[in-house]
Amino acid sequence: MTWWPWLVFPLIGGCIGYVTNWVAIKMLFHPRQRRFGMQGLIPRRQTELAEKIGEVVGGEIVHLDKMAEPLKEADLRPILDELIESALEKKVSEWQSIPLVGAFITDERIASIRESIIEEVVKNQSQMIDRITHFAEEHIDIKKVASEKIAEFDLDRLETVAHHVARTEFRAIEMWGAVLGIVIGLIQVSLLYFIGDGVSM
Repeated sequence: MTWWPWLVFPLIGGCIGYVTNWVAIKMLFHPRQRRFGMQGLIPRRQTELAEKIGEVVGGEIVHLDKMAEPLKEADLRPILDELIESALEKKVSEWQSIPLVGAFITDERIASIRESIIEEVVKNQSQMIDRITHFAEEHIDIKKVASEKIAEFDLDRLETVAHHVARTEFRAIEMWGAVLGIVIGLIQVSLLYFIGDGVSM
């Protein structure tokens, strides 16, 4: 019985399969720059990927009107109270310094004015959010913003994130390469055995 082909062929096949898949995963990101006519898939296609992802994000994922919908039901009173108080503070000081007029600008009147403004804004909150959203849609190009950000994304960081998220899957791809290599090695030995090419049992 010649046993060494049954060991060596699958071992070599397993190593080749593992290394081949390991190199394939590495070539997703390397080499960063073109060398000897070769460049990693992501670095070579980053701009195109950015454009396609931008189209998906801007056209199918990010809709400003949907994102703004929760704001229509949100309680904006605390924010409005703070903003209006800040806006009125300086003006109230100026008004109170005016002779005769200042006597009528009491804290109670200011509180009443502030409350009236807040009530009016809250009453028209939904329409206000709609107008702001419409304005944003006209002036913000989500597709362009997403494309530019992705095109400028640091590849080292992207590779780190990809390996962190898909570490298990990448490892499985490498191991399946080894398994397939072993199977191919066993098939090769079996073929040699059955055709009688020097391998005997």
